[in-house]
Amino acid sequence: MPNKTLKLSVVLATRNEEENIGRCLASVKDIADEIIVVDEYSTDKTREIAEKYGAKVFTEPHHDIFHITKEKALDKAVGEWILQLDADEVVTPELASEISSVVNSQSLTINHQPLEINSLFTRHQKLIEDRDGKIGKPTGEIVGYFIPRRNMFLGRPLIHAGVYPDGVIRLVKKGFAHFPQKSVHEQISLNGDVSWLSKDLLHYDSPTLKKYLMRLNRYTDLHAGELKNRKAPKNPFYFIYYCLFRPFLVFINLFLRHLGILDGARGFLWSFLSATHFPIAYFKYITGKV
Repeated sequence: MPNKTLKLSVVLATRNEEENIGRCLASVKDIADEIIVVDEYSTDKTREIAEKYGAKVFTEPHHDIFHITKEKALDKAVGEWILQLDADEVVTPELASEISSVVNSQSLTINHQPLEINSLFTRHQKLIEDRDGKIGKPTGEIVGYFIPRRNMFLGRPLIHAGVYPDGVIRLVKKGFAHFPQKSVHEQISLNGDVSWLSKDLLHYDSPTLKKYLMRLNRYTDLHAGELKNRKAPKNPFYFIYYCLFRPFLVFINLFLRHLGILDGARGFLWSFLSATHFPIAYFKYITGKV
């Protein structure tokens, strides 16, 4: 049973995050009753920096599906509520205040939600559920919250191109959430209802083009592995679909339909690179690079 004196645990899974983890932990040190870091044997100063912020640090071998390590971090938390973060994220003061209000609230049922949910957020959730299936279970009790993320791309937040709100379930009730540990893009599974917080989480995943390309390489490796596991066709028709037709549709969708054009050159670059994810992954698959 969780220790009832602990309201909020903050948990992270890390691997070579010395550039980010200090900024992340500094943003939550005033609201966290405990900080748990499960580190995949970093070769930099990630663990030392985490310990300076009072984190309980554990080590774990590297897993290609990083959510395996994230699940271990969830399991180690003892707070009534758990805030799961990535090291390249920052909790704003406004979000910190909202989180504190939630974890200290006594009325967390669907009929007594602490805020009016933005219609943009509900549309985003519907898109996720259309792709992945229904999130949570209708128990009447809120056991998890989406948090909107504002992604930093080439030094500034990207506003359009389908990026915002980029909702992620991060605040969950202890014992009611787990990672399926099957895909890099999966959401936490909930045994109860889900709602939304309204304040933004800052995400510094691609502050430079070099960082973005490193992530693109890693994610296309994982995507190529998924193509291999499902034995995707290796024929001219699928090649045309995956390397020409689908990237074209993704680019048009992000740059025009989702108004990436309003973010100027950064919006064009984001839309273009997002579209190239598919041919890169397919080429890795057909050439046996995974």
